[in-house]
Amino acid sequence: MELNAADPSCEYRDAISTETFRSRKELCWGYEDNCVESSRFSRPRCPGSHKGYVKSKETQLETFYAQGDFGFVRDQVREMRIMCEPTFPHDSALECSKYLRFCRGRNIMMNFTDLATRNEPLRYKMDVLSQGQIGGHCKLHRERLENELEHISPLQSWGPELRFFETLPQPLTEGGHCDVTIERPAFIMKIDATINMYHHFCDFINLYMSQHANLSDPDGFSTDVEVLVWESYTYSSPFAEAFKVFTRHPIADLKTYAGQVVCFKNLVLPLLPRMIFGLYYNTPIISGCENSGLFQAFSEHVLHRLRIPLKSHTDRKLRITFLSRDTKFRRVLNEHDLLEEISEDERYLVNRVSYSYKMDFREQLRITRNTDIFIGMHGAGLTHLLFLPKWAALFELYHCEDTNCYKDLARLKGVRYLTWENDTLLYPEDEGHHPDGGGRHAKFTNYAFDKKEFARLVAVAAEHVWNHAEYEQFVERSRRKKEKQQQQKEGKEEL
Repeated sequence: MELNAADPSCEYRDAISTETFRSRKELCWGYEDNCVESSRFSRPRCPGSHKGYVKSKETQLETFYAQGDFGFVRDQVREMRIMCEPTFPHDSALECSKYLRFCRGRNIMMNFTDLATRNEPLRYKMDVLSQGQIGGHCKLHRERLENELEHISPLQSWGPELRFFETLPQPLTEGGHCDVTIERPAFIMKIDATINMYHHFCDFINLYMSQHANLSDPDGFSTDVEVLVWESYTYSSPFAEAFKVFTRHPIADLKTYAGQVVCFKNLVLPLLPRMIFGLYYNTPIISGCENSGLFQAFSEHVLHRLRIPLKSHTDRKLRITFLSRDTKFRRVLNEHDLLEEISEDERYLVNRVSYSYKMDFREQLRITRNTDIFIGMHGAGLTHLLFLPKWAALFELYHCEDTNCYKDLARLKGVRYLTWENDTLLYPEDEGHHPDGGGRHAKFTNYAFDKKEFARLVAVAAEHVWNHAEYEQFVERSRRKKEKQQQQKEGKEEL
């Protein structure tokens, strides 16, 4: 995160101005070579048993840290190997992690001249480049590069592009190669489905991890960077605001440079959204662990950059957000009855929302960040759990037989997860069938729920929030803030 003690809007202003903060120079994220465990940004929790998975509790913690925390970034950094080696300072250079999942380079050339004559839309294509259309003036370790070409798939590695890398006869700095030179640091992204929050935020969290992996750059979190999306479609998404966390410039695409030879002074090919054993999607998370510092840092980074405030309140009433679906399937048939049942409890403030494209994404985040219990059916909207407070609970009304998707994401974020427990009190509209045919499918129908059982599970979530130490501290901070404001108000009135 970019912290500026002189910025009056910075919510961490008081903390970072203290001598205690300035004196703790040993603090680290967890992937640095000299980072000791006691100085890490955070430490995950493993309250569940390790037996049947690993030999010890310590191994369980380290496994989770490597799979779902800053240990994942650490391992990418440790895997880095030079693929194209410079001889002189002005030469090109390229280095990558295993399977070419993350790469960075300098003075890299890409030849997009053929794209000017390609008429078909380009998305998830592995033939955007051909032999020699990517390269640099450096010593190419071809065998080393070819040994990493196992994951040739559009969203799994940069192998489809880097297999065509060739050595250029002279440095790019000598001119004659480039129609366009990108002076700013550039990130080229191969992105997942932009209409779906779950899939698109896989892009954003991998971009965030790549910024960490690239922290040899002292301005690694600067927004003065170029982002090029590796497709010919003009970028559009209900979640486009999230890109403002990473860049203050317009998002480019392959049309932007079609017909031109482009040279990148500093280039990052970030981690990809559908890597084999990647993070967030296809993540094999060990059982019994939770609370990834990486996911918490990502959440705070996004909320800080987009200036989404956490509002104070002292009444101890829980803010419950019920996410309603306007889709054909997975609607809650007795939604009104369920909300009426819990609204009778005066300790709850219940808010029904529909996070459709009609609602600004920042407004969605404002609601989510100030939610104590978030309730909704299985679906991409539950990805909002990433931006819940630390003490919050996610109640996935019914997982529709996809049991681990949001349960695992909640574990990574460190929020409490609940879902429906008694199938005899769950009433599907029908057995459900995929629109394209096939047998029974739980995701393609609608459901009603027993309202008393619903209220019971909400009460379980409420007890978790009320008893959470972070919630207690939040309420106390809110109380002190309110008292201070009242005293200041009274002082002004006396004057």
